[in-house]
Amino acid sequence: MPVSGKSAAVAVVLTWMLPGLGHFYLGWRRRAGLYAFLILFMAGSGLWLEGSLSRPGGGSLLGLLATIADLGVGPFYVVAMKLGWGAGRVASATHEVGNAFHWSAGVMNMLLMLDAGDIAVGRKSRHARPSPDAAMGGATSKDARA
Repeated sequence: MPVSGKSAAVAVVLTWMLPGLGHFYLGWRRRAGLYAFLILFMAGSGLWLEGSLSRPGGGSLLGLLATIADLGVGPFYVVAMKLGWGAGRVASATHEVGNAFHWSAGVMNMLLMLDAGDIAVGRKSRHARPSPDAAMGGATSKDARA
C-alpha cells in the first residue's frame, strides 16, 4: 500500500540530496538517521583515507563509472570538490581503500534511492517480512501449503 500523500519522486530526490532524508520524509525516522550516518561516515572516511574524488571526463569507462558512484552521494560530492577535499594522494598507502569507501557510499545511496521509491509506492512495507523461500525466488510458505 502506497504511503499516503507521499511522492516517490520526492522521496528519491530527497535521498539523493541527503542520504536518509527520503526515508525521513516517508516516516521511517530511525532508519533515516542510521542511513545518513552510515553513508556520510563512509564518504567522509573515504576522503580522510586520502581517496580521490573522480572527475567527469578522461574518456575511460572505469573513470565514468567511478564518477557516477561518487555522484551517488549527491551534493556532498560538489561540496567536497569545492572545498578541495577530494584531491587525494595517490602515493598514500590508504588511497585505494579511501576510493573504495567513497565509491561504495555513493552506490549504497543509489540503492537507498530505489528503496525510498519502493516504500513510497507500496512495494515495501514496514511490517512485511518475506519468507526465506520468496527471497530465493521459490514458492512462498502459502504456496507450499496449497
